[in-house]
Amino acid sequence: MAAKRSASRRTVATDINAYLTPLPRATRSALSRLRRIIRQAAPQATEVISYQIPTFKLNGFLVAFAAFPRHCSLFVGKGVLKAHARHLRAFDWSAATIHFTPEKPLPETLVRRLVRARIAENEKRQR
Repeated sequence: MAAKRSASRRTVATDINAYLTPLPRATRSALSRLRRIIRQAAPQATEVISYQIPTFKLNGFLVAFAAFPRHCSLFVGKGVLKAHARHLRAFDWSAATIHFTPEKPLPETLVRRLVRARIAENEKRQR
């Protein structure tokens, strides 16, 4: 089962493929690329839909991403973003989220760095 209807008749994705499928081509491509990078950086992570967005879990929340009308977001957590602020100058970001567009995607090295930092954060918390 890839998607289900909510009480408001809106289709809610139950897996990442179902989330990506209805998106505009450029957005779907950018988020599919991001998904691939995350999966390569954290092959042990589990993919789920949480709060109606694609989420990766490994010893708890790892990262998540989402599409919005004017941008895409990568949800990483404020500790990691603060620690890597110098690498984020080219992007809009808030306490825990980086905004980007399909035309200006996040660099692969940056995504890998952020995912590795989140893995380390979660592992430290597990000790």
